[in-house]
Amino acid sequence: MDKTPIPEQVLPELLHRFHDEKVSNPSQKIFKACKETGTQLWLDTGDIEAIDKLITPEVTAQTTNNTLLNKEVQKGIYDGIIKEMAHRFDEFPPQKRLVEMAFLLNALHASRLVKRYGGMVSVELHTDLTHDVDGIVHYGQRFHKIDPKHFLIKVPLSPSGLIGARKLHEMSIPVNFTLLFSVRQNMLATLLARPAYTNVFMGRIGAYMQNNHLGEAKGPGEKTVHHAQKCLKTLRNDYNLNTKLIAASIREYTQLPALCGVDVMTIPAKVVSDAIEHLKGPYQPMTDHDFNIVYEPGVATSEIRMDKLWSVSENEKRVFKALGENLPESAWELVDHLREEGITDIFPHLTPIEELFIADDGKVPRHDRWASIISRGETAIDTLLNLAGMAAFTKDQKELDERIKSLTKN
Repeated sequence: MDKTPIPEQVLPELLHRFHDEKVSNPSQKIFKACKETGTQLWLDTGDIEAIDKLITPEVTAQTTNNTLLNKEVQKGIYDGIIKEMAHRFDEFPPQKRLVEMAFLLNALHASRLVKRYGGMVSVELHTDLTHDVDGIVHYGQRFHKIDPKHFLIKVPLSPSGLIGARKLHEMSIPVNFTLLFSVRQNMLATLLARPAYTNVFMGRIGAYMQNNHLGEAKGPGEKTVHHAQKCLKTLRNDYNLNTKLIAASIREYTQLPALCGVDVMTIPAKVVSDAIEHLKGPYQPMTDHDFNIVYEPGVATSEIRMDKLWSVSENEKRVFKALGENLPESAWELVDHLREEGITDIFPHLTPIEELFIADDGKVPRHDRWASIISRGETAIDTLLNLAGMAAFTKDQKELDERIKSLTKN
């Protein structure tokens, strides 16, 4: 009896149906200019129609996530496959069935991207696995086995994510560790999980400032990116690690010159189109640039603690290093150890009402709901953005799951 999981059994035949062929376009001057500063360029989209128009020799990868995959599935391009394949998953309990079918869609779409464009593709795990170490490892291994040369496994920041990603690293499976918003989160992820890539979601940092009338959007995200880049460079030299940084959540083409010098930029399709139209270059690495942060009059900077995005305390450095050398086996042990060492604001214990706030706020939390506990050091802006990002991904994952359910009703 064939013990190959059902998605892996049917994937080759499904991939063959699409007749995808290699797509290429001429080089773009702006991309050459960015690449000459030492920055790799990725496309932050799974939209095949958009990528066909924008792919160039300078673009080496695509990043997808629960939100971007959901956008593609909601177009209906895989509805026939969902209906056709549904009976193959009848043996599974309802939720496991959804996870397996979502895995199939993710693997199929990512495989199509590889076939058309030839680069790496980041594939994200189902949000049900966020707090499941064994599930992270299981599905990470399966994604890797499908295409070990091209698939990067996206694992979001959570206690279980750190442990699961470390286990994948120890199996030589490359991880793109995601939903990071600060230098300290990047240091934590790099030392504990040892991923191939980490991220700073810079656009949401700026949006937090602007949406909450704390200051200008321009500056804090860029500053966090380059401080994280310098941090990772130090970790590479001091600990012989190879983690690279991705500048993610880029909102405007004007941000690209300010990000030159970072290891990777992953850029949305609209930003790429605008950059081709408006930017020319040449550019210089901006890693040593001092980005100015402009606050609104009357904002108490000591209370909002924005500096936690780009600074790491000596205690955090000491604790992260020790945990990287002796990682706990379970998520709760990891959280308890951090709390015992006085680091209580990275994985805080939320009250039920605070969990509702996270779900309700969207990708950018409302500062007025959190200002008092931020000022007390019980949580921090990077933590809130991480939790809000995970809630947003979960919402989009549920939309994808609901589409699968609607198409597979008996």
